[in-house]
Amino acid sequence: MLRKRDREQMSVEDFVGPIGGKLSAKNRWVKMANVMPWDLIEEIYAKSFKNDNTEGRPPIPSRMAFGALYIKENENFPQKRTMEHISENVYMQYFLGLTEFHPEPLFDSSMLTYIAARFSKDDIKKINEELYRRTHPPKDEPPEGGGNKGTMILDATVAPADIRYPTDISLLDECREGTEKIIDDVWDKTDRKGHKTAYNRKKARNGYLKIAKQRKPRRKKVRQAVHEQLECVEKNVYALDGILVKIGLEAFGLPNWARLQTIKGIVGQQRFHYDNPGEPVPNRIVSVRQPHIRPIVRGKARSEVEFGQKISLSIVDGFTFIEEQSWNNFAEGVTLIESAERFRKRHGVYPEAILADTTYRNRDNRAFCKEHGIRLSGPRLGRPKLSEIEADRDQAYKDSCNRNIVEGRIGIDKRRYGLDLIYARLTNTGEVEAAMNVLCMNVEHVLRTLLRLIFRRLVLADLVITA
Repeated sequence: MLRKRDREQMSVEDFVGPIGGKLSAKNRWVKMANVMPWDLIEEIYAKSFKNDNTEGRPPIPSRMAFGALYIKENENFPQKRTMEHISENVYMQYFLGLTEFHPEPLFDSSMLTYIAARFSKDDIKKINEELYRRTHPPKDEPPEGGGNKGTMILDATVAPADIRYPTDISLLDECREGTEKIIDDVWDKTDRKGHKTAYNRKKARNGYLKIAKQRKPRRKKVRQAVHEQLECVEKNVYALDGILVKIGLEAFGLPNWARLQTIKGIVGQQRFHYDNPGEPVPNRIVSVRQPHIRPIVRGKARSEVEFGQKISLSIVDGFTFIEEQSWNNFAEGVTLIESAERFRKRHGVYPEAILADTTYRNRDNRAFCKEHGIRLSGPRLGRPKLSEIEADRDQAYKDSCNRNIVEGRIGIDKRRYGLDLIYARLTNTGEVEAAMNVLCMNVEHVLRTLLRLIFRRLVLADLVITA
């Protein structure tokens, strides 16, 4: 059972440092601690525990657990380095809710994976929404009788996963080695004797290396090597199916069974692709260890195809929201209506304008925006009037300039917070890592906004005194 701690954080002056002295209230970790919705985080974290379980070691407190996960993503650290920095930094420990400095690691770095598994992408979205609600109070009441107010900017990106660029030959070689390892694991539990595989393992490996080491191998040679590797994997899969029937699932092992199912899916897709070279393969698996990853066709200059999760983003008042997050490719245009409805739920009215690229300007979205009085960026349908050409051109230029913020935010999130390479391997932890990157960027935006407000108030006060 999760034992709730006192939510009242002590003042900065009462924190006991390692060598005495007081902490500075201007430190960024102190400021972050003041804006984080710790009460909501504790409520979400507590749901992952059984309330009737009072035995065993008590779990890590919610603030310490989520705070360590936040530090990892905010600083873009690996797990081990995260815990090292926490044990060395007094301000980070204050951010985690501690009352005095602890030089020893608070918990093992591997626990960060289990902490991330206790949250979901929807939980991070709730925390993100609550952070916006607390730091962006409504300036005035919504207009009576409906109306529109504000601007929403939409765009989509891909958060690539940490996998090798997949090719047919490398994927099949990995499958062959995976099935060989499973055979070695369960061989002692069978009554079989003789050779473990129906082919020579060394020759099969050399056949793959012969192609992999060539800079530009010929297509015919590649196809021949793919056929050889495919036959080896199919033979191993057939042998493993027979072993599974004889020894049972318990002796076979659940991890081996799950890996075998993934390899079966890859083999089926590769066989179909080999027999039908021109046909597309739906839901193509590109990684044995992360079978949930799909190829996302982007058509960008840097890379035409990316492998990871696709994320649709919206920006309102400089704050970034995740509208859709999926490992499968989706048309980002279908998210516009749902994003507009979330804007209305958040602000009480529909936005006055939605700035998006041509992907969002389909027939349904245009009809929706026209019905609710929303101006959708881009040229109007039909032949423009002479009196409207100049005005439309000026408006399109302004919209294009205002849309630059979403491109900048995507670039910041990828370069600064690690959205350009997601290291988490599990489906849920990968989604949480990407969502946490967006949350970290929003917290920094909130701190910058508060700093500007304080500076503006100081300037106004100085002008009043001078006058």
